Amino acid sequence: MSGQGSGGNVIAALCNFFIPGLGHLLQGRVLKALMFFLVTGACYALAATVIFIFLWPVGAIFHLWAIIDAAVYKGPNARL
Repeated sequence: MSGQGSGGNVIAALCNFFIPGLGHLLQGRVLKALMFFLVTGACYALAATVIFIFLWPVGAIFHLWAIIDAAVYKGPNARL
């Protein structure tokens, strides 16, 4: 993928909007994809139970973080 703001990053961010971690998987970042998918999914699943309803904001924060992280990804060869 190209640098920040490229079309690939926009597509990755849109993919993360629907399924957290999918955009990272498209960018080739498998560990981040797994982390975002599992943490966000676990928070949303536990929030669906009445006992752990307080976890939905944590899931929403991770979901938003996944979208933003995919959108601003600069690639492995980017200069600092």
